[in-house]
Amino acid sequence: MCKYIDADGNIVFTNVAPDKGLRKLSCLNSEDIGKKNAAPARSTPTPAGFPRVDADTQRGRDDVRRKVLSEELATEEKLLAEARTSYANGAPIPLPEEQANAERYRDRIGRLRQAVQLHERNIDALKKELGTTR
Repeated sequence: MCKYIDADGNIVFTNVAPDKGLRKLSCLNSEDIGKKNAAPARSTPTPAGFPRVDADTQRGRDDVRRKVLSEELATEEKLLAEARTSYANGAPIPLPEEQANAERYRDRIGRLRQAVQLHERNIDALKKELGTTR
């Protein structure tokens, strides 16, 4: 398998001789391809003197972590509800200073939409993290 570049700068991969006008960048033979597809090396073992945490201590740490994540999730859900109320499905009531300036109103709608999206992403991330806790 070889990698070539043509006169326009396009990269071409091929395992047969290419048309003229292509400049060879690199080639892999079948042995190299096998090495690239091989399973990654195992991680090194933990050194003998490395500090260990007993199961009860780790379980306590995991419980604290789960509690903190649950509290953060509850807070984010509350903030999302407030943000959705403020956003009002993209049609909040214009503030007095926005009635004469449509651009300010659009800017505020954009900020409110971003706040809703941010809280939704935070909730998704927290739920994912909670799903990985033991």
